[in-house]
Order: sequence, then structure tokens, then C-alpha cells
Amino acid sequence: MAVVVIALVALVAVAVLGGLHWYVWRRLVRDTTRAWGPARVTGTAVLVAGPVLMIAALVAERGGAPFWLQQVLGWPGFLWMALAIYLLLAVLAGEVLRPLLRRLLERRGRPEAAVEAHEAPDSATGPTEASEAPRSAPSRRLFVSRVVGGAAAAAAVGTVGYGTYGVLRGPSVKRVTVPLAKLPRSAHGYRIAVVSDIHLGPLLGRGFAQKVVDTINATQPDLIAVVGDLVDGSVKNLGPAAAPLAGLKARHGSFFVTGNHEYFSGAQQWLEEVRTLGIHTLENARTELAGFDLAGVNDLQGESEGQGPDFGKALGDRDTTRACVLLAHQPVQIHEAVKHGVDLQLSGHTHGGQLWPGNFIAAAANPTVAGLERYGDTELYVSRGAGAWGPPTRVGAPSDITVVELASKQA
Repeated sequence: MAVVVIALVALVAVAVLGGLHWYVWRRLVRDTTRAWGPARVTGTAVLVAGPVLMIAALVAERGGAPFWLQQVLGWPGFLWMALAIYLLLAVLAGEVLRPLLRRLLERRGRPEAAVEAHEAPDSATGPTEASEAPRSAPSRRLFVSRVVGGAAAAAAVGTVGYGTYGVLRGPSVKRVTVPLAKLPRSAHGYRIAVVSDIHLGPLLGRGFAQKVVDTINATQPDLIAVVGDLVDGSVKNLGPAAAPLAGLKARHGSFFVTGNHEYFSGAQQWLEEVRTLGIHTLENARTELAGFDLAGVNDLQGESEGQGPDFGKALGDRDTTRACVLLAHQPVQIHEAVKHGVDLQLSGHTHGGQLWPGNFIAAAANPTVAGLERYGDTELYVSRGAGAWGPPTRVGAPSDITVVELASKQA
């Protein structure tokens, strides 16, 4: 029964995907070309190959295909995923502009073409006068379709190009100050570099990891918090890509908690690998630092392997007069944090929506999409993350590494 349900869901998804691509093809290819010439054939080929490569990239990543194949399929497949989103949005926006442009042309008196196509010449009599005449100018409808379609394609390509450049150049640094009532004066100004969602994988590799390390080290933090979704792949494939993380430098070291993607990638192996890189793992555990407690809980996805979050184990026996900072990958874990008297929770997971208007979808599933918000007596800070999942592209949600400065109200 489960197999039947999965098959039906997959069939519906493919049908919807096909329908959306047909609509984009109709507006960008069919409506902008006269017949099956080189332009229409090329456009059709692109709009058929794009979704096929996208599905192949997703299947290859989730199905554990050879790493080289994931890399080969990943770039065109995942970039098409982003491009398809913005082609669709741009074409929909064009539906509003199309009648306005027609009206403008009508007011300016642009004539319709008398003839848009020619009849085939009579083979007995040879070429006709019509067939020897130059091709007619495009009709008003064709002209409008070309202008709107060209603008839509240019806007989509430009948006994805700029968003991809933003990811590949590396994350920027944000700074935020968080006052904590229980923080002693001696810990005032303590700086935690928060990085999440690096997503090393087939597309973002060793060079990207080095950019992240260099950016973090340049902030000279007191402590580094890596709050999950470090990788999308096995230690075998991505161990060399993660190697630069051994160069992270902070006065009180680096700490790591799992994200949901670690459980798709071999969480236990990655926890061991992270430790060999000199990063401390907090697996439902806590450590006492000068001025506050630092705790970490496993990601909710770990429940599928019997390794889910255990707030009682991490926080149950602590001295509640001390300030507590919790590392938890998903913002939804804030509700348990409030119950356990946590002062500040540091999270990621949302990517800030990554691709607008994905922020609205992320907001429906998370209490906070990005930034600092207060829940009861607990502050929650959500990073937009350093990398990207799927398309190496961000639109309206630039990647970041955040330096969280703790402030004592006694200072």
C-alpha cells in the first residue's frame, strides 16, 4: 500500500512539474517563434532537458549514486531548479504586463502585419510572388510575446546568476548583541561565531569550506558554534572537503551539533570525523564555561535512528542560576528550550527561505525564519546559514556567519 501511495504522489508531482514547464514553454518558446525552426527546437530542447536533469540530480543525491555522477548532474540539474522557479514567476508577472504593452502599442498605432506566414509554392508553377517576398514583420501579438518573453528570461537568468555568485563568493559576517539577565559581568562581550547549513556536497566543496573557515577566523571569536547541516554526503566522499575545518580557531574552541542532513549522510561517521578535526561534539550534552553553560541537543531527524534530542539529559541537572546557551539545529526546538529555562538558543535550518518566496513557506514551518526573537524568557537567534541546499543559489536570503555578542545586564 505504501508503495502505491508513493507512486501516486510521484506521478502527481511529475504531472504538476510537466504542466508548469509546458506553460513556460508555451509562453517563452511557442508564442515567440513562428514555426519549428532552430529557435523553437532549441528552446524546446532546453525546457525538456532542464527538468529531466533536475530530477536526475535529486535522485542521484538521495540514491547515493557515484559521487562523480552527483557532481556532473548537480550543476545543471540544481541550477535548473532555481532557474525554473524564476522563469515561472517572471512569466506570471509577464501576464500582467502583456495587455498593458498591447494597449500602449495600439495607442501608438503600430499596425498588425498583413501576413504572418506564406503558403507553400505550387510545385508545378514554381515559386509564387508571395514566397519570393520578404517575410512580413511580426504581428503585434508576436512582438509583445517576444518582448515580454525576452524580459522574463533575462530577469530569471540574471536573478539566478547573481544569487549563485552570492553563494560562491562566501558568506558575509553579521553581528548581533544579545543581553542575558543571568550572564555575569565577567562574561560581558563574549563573542560566539555561529555558522550553520554549510552543506558541503557535490557542488560546494573544499574551496568553499576554506572560505567559511577564513571568514570565521577573521572575526577572532571566543567560541565557534557549528549548528548542523554541515554536509550532504558520506565521509568517504566529503572527508577531504571538510578537512579545512581543522583550521578553525577560537579561544574556547569549536562545538558541533547535528542537523537533519547529517542523518541522511551517516551521522555517527560524521560525528567521529568532526572530532578528528578538533571540533567538540555536543550530543545531548553540556559543558560549563566561564560565565555560562553551553549545551547542545541532537536534531529531531535523529529520532529515526533512536538518537533524537534529549533535553533532560543535556539540561536536566544544571545549575539554573547560571546563564545557558543552547545549540539546536531547528528553530522549532525553542519550545522545549523555554521549558528547560534556556537563556539563548542558536539555530539554523531555515536558510532564511534561500529562494524567495521560499521565506513564506519557511515561516509556515518555523517559529522564526531568521534573526533574533524572544519566546518567554528565552532568546532565539536563527542564522540564514553559510551555504545552500540544492541550487547553490540564494535570492532574498544572503548567506551569513553571525557573531553573537553576549551582554551582561550587570555591566
